[in-house]
Parts: sequence; C-alpha cells; structure tokens
Amino acid sequence: MKPAASTVAVALALALCALAPATAQSLWSVYNNALKDAKYIDLIHAFHPAQAVWPGFGNAKFKPSIAGRTFAGFAKEGDEFSYGTHGFVATAYELTTDQYGTQLDPPAHFSPLGATISDLPPTYAVRPLVVINIADKVAKDVNYHMTVADIAQWEKRHGRIPEGSVVMVRSDWYKKWDDPQRFQSRPHPGVQLEAIKFLHLQRKILFHGHEPLDTDTTPDFASETWILKNDYTQAEGVANLDKVPEKGALITIGFAKPLGGTGGFARYIAIAPKTWKHGVTIKDAPGAPLPRQPHPLKRDANGVMRPTP
Repeated sequence: MKPAASTVAVALALALCALAPATAQSLWSVYNNALKDAKYIDLIHAFHPAQAVWPGFGNAKFKPSIAGRTFAGFAKEGDEFSYGTHGFVATAYELTTDQYGTQLDPPAHFSPLGATISDLPPTYAVRPLVVINIADKVAKDVNYHMTVADIAQWEKRHGRIPEGSVVMVRSDWYKKWDDPQRFQSRPHPGVQLEAIKFLHLQRKILFHGHEPLDTDTTPDFASETWILKNDYTQAEGVANLDKVPEKGALITIGFAKPLGGTGGFARYIAIAPKTWKHGVTIKDAPGAPLPRQPHPLKRDANGVMRPTP
C-alpha cells in the first residue's frame, strides 16, 4: 500500500497504520512508503576558516594532519600525510569555539548546571518541522524580531504547532552568509522573549532555530539567556528555510558529541513531501557510490580541500 499523502507526517501515519500485525515492529515500511520518495533539503552551512563567526570568537584554521609519532615503515614523526607518500590525507581543524557555523546550543553554553551536548538524549533525532516566515517583515526592518502575533498568524493558517516539534524562524538572513562582516554584525533579525516563552511553555516544542548567530539583539541576550538557563536548546546559523514548506515536513537532527561540549556542530536536514518543489530524492542522490570530483583535490589558501585543475 502506498499512501497518497500530501505531507510526510500524514504519509508516516498512514504507513504505520498499513503495517500488518506480523510486521508491526518494523519501520522499513515507513521508509519504503513515505521516506524513499520524499524530498531532502540541507539546512546548514559548510563551515570553513573564512566564514562569519560571533564577534567575540576567532576563526578556525584548517591544516594538513601531521604524524604525531613515528609509525615504522609507514610515517615518520612530523610527516605531512599525502596521497602520494602515504595513500591518504587528513585535516587538522583548529577550532576556536564549539559555537561555529550551524550549531545546536545546549544549556551548558550559559548555565553551569545545564546539560552539555553529550547529555542530549537520542530522541533528538526526527521531529515535526514548523517554519514561521518573517522574511517580508525583516526586508522592511532588519532588526525585526518574531512575536507571539507571528506565531498566532501561522497557527491561523496551519493549525496548532505540534508538541515536541522543532520551530525554525525564516528570515532569509542566511543569504548574507557570503558577506561575513555583515552576517555577524548587528542589527539582525531575532525572536522576542515573549515568543520564545510561548513556544516552550504553551506549545511545548523541542527547540527553535534561527538564521543569525544570536537569538536576539538585546544587550543582555534576553531570549537566549532564558532558553539556556531554563534547560532548553536552540539552533543557530540555519540555512535554506525558504526552500522548506511551512508545515508538513520533518527534520532530522545530527550533531557532534564531544564529552561535556558546550556547543554542537550540527547537521539539520528537512524531509518534505515528494510533491514539494525543492530538494532531492534518494533516487536523485542515492549516496553510494558518491560522484567523483571534477579535478584532483588540493588545499586552497585557507587549507580547505577543493577540486583544482
């Protein structure tokens, strides 16, 4: 049975209902009936040494990995690993902060008693995705912050925000990513504290996300402080929200897991209905084997491996 659902969420529900008792313990039918033909949209920036970063932090450095000790018959201490000599390369990432690029902030970022990134449960995995669009208002006022009224307008069009969902705030600020100085500077869009409280206390969402590197532009980081000191998480530096439906999609949540981490380098992927106009399907990009580079990889001036004629 292949459900003709208009949203992935509905398709998932129909797929689960269609499972025979003998296969009730298997989610493979959900994959085959709903996810295999869905559209996948990447919601993050690839991080690199020359990108925007919160003004209080420095930029990362990418360098070739060097042998830290002699490995007899293979490498000498101090060798730079290379395709020609060793058969492989590796990169050493000198990161100035775990608040870099698209991220997931745990409470420990602001609270000495807060959960660290390695404390987050495995249920930070797949959730309903809500996208609230304030881009038109930001176009008129770059310092516009989402309000409770914006949430009410979304719910008037689409219904109540699902409990446990992820709410992303679309401002189109991500389009300034290639202008690091402007991207990381104020004024920029944000989310009012009252809206944050409403989402968590009234709608009981998992977390919200936004495109800039700060939640708000108040002097005391009012929204971000309330979130993290009340034991919630948030996403920052999110991209491509203009390519995702406002309702009906899912989001996958991935992040690095350094022990005791106060920030998480994140990977968010939206899963939209197969009829959605943006994204790729598994048929379009099966992932195995992966396409080869058009030219051999070499390090650019910032140490990033790029195809180079």
